[in-house]
Amino acid sequence: MKRDCTLVLLTLNEIDGLRLLWDDIPIGKFKTVLAVDGGSTDGSREFLAERGVPILDQSIPGRGVAFRVAAEASRDERIVYYSPDGNEDPADIERLDDLIIAGHDLAIASRFAEGSVNEETDTLRPRARVNQTLTWLANQLFNEGEYVTDTINGFRAMRRRAFLDMDTSVKRFPIEYQITIRAMRRRWRIADLPTIEGQRAGGESKAISWPVGKDHLKVLFSELPGSRLFG
Repeated sequence: MKRDCTLVLLTLNEIDGLRLLWDDIPIGKFKTVLAVDGGSTDGSREFLAERGVPILDQSIPGRGVAFRVAAEASRDERIVYYSPDGNEDPADIERLDDLIIAGHDLAIASRFAEGSVNEETDTLRPRARVNQTLTWLANQLFNEGEYVTDTINGFRAMRRRAFLDMDTSVKRFPIEYQITIRAMRRRWRIADLPTIEGQRAGGESKAISWPVGKDHLKVLFSELPGSRLFG
């Protein structure tokens, strides 16, 4: 029996990753598989179409928009978001869904939980340090449950209807941060799944450090009225 879950492939010029990872993605295990494409021109769309994967387009660009487009199109109870870029381990796709089946409201593939591996090779690890600082701030300001080790990673699973009811507003990359903060505010049961992050399969990351970091801070400040500071 297939999982009552939608597997969402988030793509924007990820043909190298699709070719490398396709056979490892558990496509046949899910009731619904669809892609949300941000306007690929490298053959990603053709690759997916040849394999029968429905492709949803975005009238407005941005990762946050892609999250909502997929959730609105799905009719399944649960949803897993996966980017086939080489960073995210396809072996964790079903494990994330298993955590939701077990009763968690949000499951995040954590690059910083015990047993995980972060792909950053720079000695100073600036991206990891920024991520961990933003995660610490979110936990201190909003979380009343167990410490969440990776508030930013987009490789995650949740209940579709609960996500839509959250009424997120972010259009770009900080969508994951807003989801995690609002999940904390709602006292969702959040699970960390230690993950092994791989190297990108090709192309450059879409998350440019300074603009994306600045956008995360904007999300943090916009959510402050619901934080402990005002509680």
